[in-house]
Amino acid sequence: MINGRPYVGRFAPSPTGRLHLGSMVAAVASYLDAKVHGGRWLVRIEDLDPTREVKGVSSDILRTLESFGLGWDGPVVYQSTRHEKYREALDSLMISGLAFGCACTRKTLAKADGSRVYPGFCRSGLPKGTAPRSWRFKMPRGVSLSWHDRVVGRQSYSPDSVGDVTLLRADGHWAYHLAVVVDDADQEVTDIVRGADLISSTAAHVGIQRALGIPKPKYAHVPLVLNAEGQKLSKQTLARPVEIKDSREVLSMVFKHLSLPEDMSSHPRDMMSSAIKHWGKKWKEEDE
Repeated sequence: MINGRPYVGRFAPSPTGRLHLGSMVAAVASYLDAKVHGGRWLVRIEDLDPTREVKGVSSDILRTLESFGLGWDGPVVYQSTRHEKYREALDSLMISGLAFGCACTRKTLAKADGSRVYPGFCRSGLPKGTAPRSWRFKMPRGVSLSWHDRVVGRQSYSPDSVGDVTLLRADGHWAYHLAVVVDDADQEVTDIVRGADLISSTAAHVGIQRALGIPKPKYAHVPLVLNAEGQKLSKQTLARPVEIKDSREVLSMVFKHLSLPEDMSSHPRDMMSSAIKHWGKKWKEEDE
């Protein structure tokens, strides 16, 4: 039980490419944490953008997880089936004045001093007769976007450093920030264990959760796997996909990265069972 609620964790890959070592670290860490707490572990496919989706990858991801001994609880959820839920959330934010239409193009934003944070051009409204290209979250000012991270400790961001993140993109696709918050709430996710590259995204999620009246999950951001150049392993850096035939070797590397004893048991499921015991020694005592 977490704060009176049964533990629910999740792994939410995007089908834009096959799983690599970095994504396996996130999958294994979230799985182990759910199991050591006696909780459920869900899998959600984040297929919001069909233009980036690689045919057959969703099935390949699920097959890989199973072959590595990572069995999920309940049906797999596909974000592509949940457009109505995202629309309901956007409508709610619009009604409360916490969403606004934005007419900015990429070219316009690129000229904004190179800032990665939205400069607020359309925050106060659009000129008469101008149609919005996208919709953004009006991040409330004067609040602290904070949480205690189970790995990296206390985190706190100012609203200005996060900005008015996109909710509905100009191409008509729902944005990650809105969809992930809505889905985690609907699936009653209590704990999110994922890669450290998403720490700054968590600040935006905390703001949207507060605006929608959604309970804030616990967060744990595990260290990233880096390549020889010090870059995060990803599809963009041409990370090599993991192969089912190499499951024992891959899991051994994952365990090493997570500071767990390496295990070369005969079957991935046995390796995962052993890892759960060691994860419990490392994590569970800290939560209780």
